[in-house]
Amino acid sequence: MLNDIYSRRILELAANIPCLGRLPEPDASATARSKLCGSTVTVDIKLDDGVVTAFAHDVKACALGQASSAIMGRHVIGSTAEELRQVREAATRLLKAGGVPPQGKWEDLKVLEPLREYKARHASILLTFDAVVDALDQIEARRARGEA
Repeated sequence: MLNDIYSRRILELAANIPCLGRLPEPDASATARSKLCGSTVTVDIKLDDGVVTAFAHDVKACALGQASSAIMGRHVIGSTAEELRQVREAATRLLKAGGVPPQGKWEDLKVLEPLREYKARHASILLTFDAVVDALDQIEARRARGEA
């Protein structure tokens, strides 16, 4: 069981999380917290013309939350808001509905496939995706109100 959850690749990702820290002046920040385990991920995002131009995150999570945060940190800059929403949906489907991992730059999500059966771990794995989409929603809501 532990080998399925904590594969070598999961542990490698967890040990090498890019973009750690906080941005000094983000367009939005969001925190996602797992009620079950207490893991938290706080993200800061700068968005220009619908594309992420800067990103940082403070990750206080288990190895699984760290691994998914590492995947996010590797690919988020240069991604569009729509792409990031689709990635969250793909990750959720992958874990909860037997979906297939995305192709292309997000194909690292395939490392999450063996974790489908560990439902109690899904919340911590999805924290980074939920926080990113929350931050994007904040930015878009402010812009819709003409605030930025």
